[in-house]
Amino acid sequence: MAPFTTPEEVQDAHRTIHKTFKSGLTKSIAWRKWQLKQMWWMVCDNEKEIAAALHADLNRHDFETHFIEFGTVKTDILHHLNNVERWAADEIPDAGFLFGTLGRARIRKEPLGVALVLGAWNFPFAVVLKPLMAAISAGCCAMLKPSEISVASQDLMLEIIPKYLDSRAIRVVTGGPKETTLILEHRFDQIFYTGSGNVGKIIQKAAAKHLTPTVLELGGQGPAIVTPSANIDVSAKRILFSKFLNSGQICLATNHVYVDPSIHDEFVDRIGYHLKEFLKNGGKDGMSRIISDRNFERVASLLEGTQGKVVHGGEQDKATRYIHPTVVTDVTLQDSVMSQELFSPLLPIVKADYKKACELTQTLEHPLAVYIFSNDEKEIDEILSNTQSGGVTINDIMFHAGVPNAPFGGVGGSGTGAYQGKYGFDTFTHNRTIVRVPFWMEYFLGFRYPPYSDKSVAKVALNTKVGFKRGETMEDQKIGGGASDFLQSYIDFGPLEGNLIAAPSTGSPGSQKTQALPPANKVYGKQEMIAPEFRDPSTTLKE
Repeated sequence: MAPFTTPEEVQDAHRTIHKTFKSGLTKSIAWRKWQLKQMWWMVCDNEKEIAAALHADLNRHDFETHFIEFGTVKTDILHHLNNVERWAADEIPDAGFLFGTLGRARIRKEPLGVALVLGAWNFPFAVVLKPLMAAISAGCCAMLKPSEISVASQDLMLEIIPKYLDSRAIRVVTGGPKETTLILEHRFDQIFYTGSGNVGKIIQKAAAKHLTPTVLELGGQGPAIVTPSANIDVSAKRILFSKFLNSGQICLATNHVYVDPSIHDEFVDRIGYHLKEFLKNGGKDGMSRIISDRNFERVASLLEGTQGKVVHGGEQDKATRYIHPTVVTDVTLQDSVMSQELFSPLLPIVKADYKKACELTQTLEHPLAVYIFSNDEKEIDEILSNTQSGGVTINDIMFHAGVPNAPFGGVGGSGTGAYQGKYGFDTFTHNRTIVRVPFWMEYFLGFRYPPYSDKSVAKVALNTKVGFKRGETMEDQKIGGGASDFLQSYIDFGPLEGNLIAAPSTGSPGSQKTQALPPANKVYGKQEMIAPEFRDPSTTLKE
């Protein structure tokens, strides 16, 4: 393991990237595209080394590395390259005649500044590079702190990132809790953290000292809810897969399962069948291992303390940190395996119909995901209406995290903020509203100056028919419309008729249109993966 970054080195890195941001270098679209292309080549050129590091840290099979780590990172790089110009363009709000036409109102997309990205050990490259590419697309500088627990991955990032990315704007630092605490004493303009809720609270407290905004990608006890209308066999197979993938060490893995009592035994039986199938032909050797001795002891202790019945699995090997995927039935919410986010190949099963499952889910912190297995739309709607979570996948697991052009993030105890694609760009961007007021309009705006008079009040008072009555009840409300008469009068004349102050004159209230860009060699808005036109790692800023 390479030595941790010293406080002096952190200070130097912090000073350098702040100086670079103030220089305006990273605001250039050319710089952003150059760095995204460099990231592409960094991943492509070092796939073998990255896979080897992940195998050393987690015993990760190459399939999982390509499926999750490389696949998501490379797809996202191309998506950012294909869209960064459109995302960074000024927006023209639907601001009416005065602000829009005369004032030429614009929403300028500006980088927040210098970001701190704190990575996690379970997907050490993806959870650093995906926020980083969003920061780059937004025009930010960044300090990266990989998890010290995934040692081989940390050391590889420390080696390759400076070779490919602009060290004037992007720096890697390393350290444990002590060093991270010192890093957090420095001022940043955005902090992006992936990890546990307990550490997330520490991050947010440290950020509050500087009023620094934070994005916290956490986790939680995400349940699967299986109803009698579901395909029991496929549901069991898909849920079990989340406990094989990275050995269940995923914030999106199924934490536990609520199964309707009428199908409980069948579900458990199908879980057992697929467990045997997954372990055929060396399947055990292809499973990731628990990341550390400390985490192994935590999981083993939870399993040892259960009052439930271990019906499948249970095998452990402390020397290799291997824990066989383990199914535990007859579990209550008071059981040890329900006391925390498992982050492991343990799978508790609780007997409960979907209504009871919703009640139990709401007694815990809001999870990052809820998985609904049902073919009944009424059941699905009721579960959606009676639970809260970062996202939902119906009849499978984790798919919502890969939806193009959609946010990924938590709510409540599972995190704050979101990223992926445009939402990642927005996370590191400040929307700066700009309007120009011509001097010749002084004649029309003079009424606002002191001394005030009753005549001036009349000019700013809103006197119009609002289109609704006093005393209306909830049952009187019409769904699908607004305040009709009020809205129309506001659109047509504005609250200050005769003083050129008007509300939106076209489109729906709040709607916006994006400033058009010159045509390029690709169509903006299309989301298919189009390989950008670049050649090799020697690509320069000008190219």
